[in-house]
Amino acid sequence: MKKIILSGILLLALGCMTQAQTVPVYLDETKPVEERIEDALGRMTLEEKVAITHAQSKFCSPGVARLGIPEFWMTDGPHGIRPEVLWDEWDQAGWTNDSCVAFPALTCLAATWDPKVALLYGKSIGEEARYRNKTVLLGPGVNIYRSPLNGRNFEYMGEDPYLSGKMVVPYIQGVQQNGVAACVKHFALNNQEVNRHTTNVIIDDRTLYEIYLPAFKAAVQEGKAWSIMGSYNLYKDQHCCHNQYLLNDILRGEWGFDGVVISDWGGVHDTQQAITNGLDMEFGSWTNGLSNGASNAYDNYYLADPYLKLIKEGKVGTKELDEKVRRILRLAYRTNMDRNRPYGALCSEAHFAAARHIGEEGIVLLQNNNNVLPIDLNKAKKIAVIGENAIKMMTVGGGSSSLKVKYEISPLDGIKKRVGDKAEVVYARGYVGDPSGEYNGVKSGQDLEDDRSPEELIAEAVAVAKDADYVIFIGGLNKSAHQDCEDADRKEIGLSYGQDKVIASLAQANKNLIVVNISGNAITMPWVKEVPAIVQAWYLGTEAGSAIASVLVGDVNPSGKLPFTFPASLQDVGAHKLGEYPGTPRNDGSNIVDEKYNEGIFVGYRWADKEKTKPLFPFGHGLSYTTFTYGKAVADKKVMGTDDILTVTVPVTNSGSREGSEVVQLYISDLKSSLPRPVKELKGFCKVKLAPGETKEVTFTIAKEALSFFDDIRHEWVAEPGKFEAIIAASATDIKSKVPFELK
Repeated sequence: MKKIILSGILLLALGCMTQAQTVPVYLDETKPVEERIEDALGRMTLEEKVAITHAQSKFCSPGVARLGIPEFWMTDGPHGIRPEVLWDEWDQAGWTNDSCVAFPALTCLAATWDPKVALLYGKSIGEEARYRNKTVLLGPGVNIYRSPLNGRNFEYMGEDPYLSGKMVVPYIQGVQQNGVAACVKHFALNNQEVNRHTTNVIIDDRTLYEIYLPAFKAAVQEGKAWSIMGSYNLYKDQHCCHNQYLLNDILRGEWGFDGVVISDWGGVHDTQQAITNGLDMEFGSWTNGLSNGASNAYDNYYLADPYLKLIKEGKVGTKELDEKVRRILRLAYRTNMDRNRPYGALCSEAHFAAARHIGEEGIVLLQNNNNVLPIDLNKAKKIAVIGENAIKMMTVGGGSSSLKVKYEISPLDGIKKRVGDKAEVVYARGYVGDPSGEYNGVKSGQDLEDDRSPEELIAEAVAVAKDADYVIFIGGLNKSAHQDCEDADRKEIGLSYGQDKVIASLAQANKNLIVVNISGNAITMPWVKEVPAIVQAWYLGTEAGSAIASVLVGDVNPSGKLPFTFPASLQDVGAHKLGEYPGTPRNDGSNIVDEKYNEGIFVGYRWADKEKTKPLFPFGHGLSYTTFTYGKAVADKKVMGTDDILTVTVPVTNSGSREGSEVVQLYISDLKSSLPRPVKELKGFCKVKLAPGETKEVTFTIAKEALSFFDDIRHEWVAEPGKFEAIIAASATDIKSKVPFELK
């Protein structure tokens, strides 16, 4: 009997061993990923391969259920995880557990000038995406700030390619450590919302490579992004979602990108180009997946039945299809087929704290005459808060980045909570902007209707302001159309809704006026000389009010710096001065609008330096409640070879009375070049925290890459021998020290 039992156990064990040996390679975690990809590819039918390249719902594309390969779920957006929508429509799905933490907009993240904060941001939002079981987070965005009218600038990281690149890399790394792919967007040249589907950008290669591509290149080569989103516009007469030059030649050919290219929603226009020109996954080609006269409109997508038909008719082969599927399978093994990825977290205390910290680090103190700030709660008995943006929710609206939040602390509520019983806080509306509060079925729940005239509102605000110790005007832009909002550009650079008049009236009524501008864009300030204190507060998300209050009362010492220039007028912006924005419609019967970037490489501070214009506030500007003193910068050598590293060191001292952080900036100036070059270009920065009286040495290293320009005739980066300067600065116009050196 014992022999029979032992024999049975032995047979069972042998059976288990045999079974273990027959685990298919594509499911065997001990095998190399590329080997698993080839095995899975070989098991898929033609129909399964085609199906995996296009959507099956608003935000989902199929896996291969037969093989146990899961579906792929995408989610907006760069600032928080979008609420669930219906399978085929934009309407809300009505879930009760899809509220999220809204993190500050990416302009605020860029304004921190702190890669450690970018890593925290990416890790936190990645955890929220993972908890909601998303495969791909559709962000971050790194399109360059070319015009202050771009309605989507608030989603991006400013005007400088170096700053954008250094901030996007840790964001990507933070997201992807959760087993969620970051999808860096919108590749490329998507620098305005007006005519966004039809604008054909005409640009020289030098400008493309020096200004508009570096942040994407950093995302791919340093951040190791697993996905890239094509943009709506055209380049070289091809839509960017299926663009031979951008996707095949540059992204994959020059940069070695091995991830997936995902279309923007509705960005695909041609089956043949979608097959051959680098697109992998097609989404959103029709607004409603049930319309278009078909039982399943997804079958009519450009990479669906039309593609399958071409293959079956022998008009195209399957080489491109297999490449697409390989990349999609690679995405699966990095994300939804990685059994060891963490589980994430949603609306955790750590995430709320992160959102607040990012906001506090990014708020910029633009002006502080007479040291009006911080507010002294030991002396203030009454604080007047004026303005619609003090109470209006900013997480609802703005386009695809609109959110359904667990909560949002308004600036007024944040100030009231922080002030407590130490002073009376009174509120007056001041102006009426957009009283609505709904986007795609998400409602703010606020009733901001007010039928009083502008004159009545100003009179009330002035009356409240006259007997207050401090007046805080909280205005700026909002997330409505033609403000900071997707699918439309701003109509003007100035403030809307008569806010300039309100501010001017308040300035006459009270000398302790603080203007808090909430926006993702530059504005003009005709009242700048009459207002002692100005704060740039961005869209700060869930913890907006807490972050603003902590800076206003001095719990946090502001350390943010502007990631883009505030020009004095639109005529001080190259894209507007040279007349090409928003482009010229063709006369050939098409809807294409050609737009030549006549300003070339001279964007933002590069243009201001070239034209010698004085900005309202320069790139890199930001004040503190303490003061910093810079010593003389020194280099470790006067001459460097092409393979050498030059080290520049500068001592920085906190010469004030409280702890603070300063962003020390390094610019490089090429004193003589065979091609026109900017006066200077940002090539390094370091945020350093200093106690009162403390001195730290800040060190930068310079390699030939920091000295190079792109030669579009030779199609390569060139560092020309000659004389250079390393410039240490506190902003693009606040130069502290210069160190000459020579490249041999």
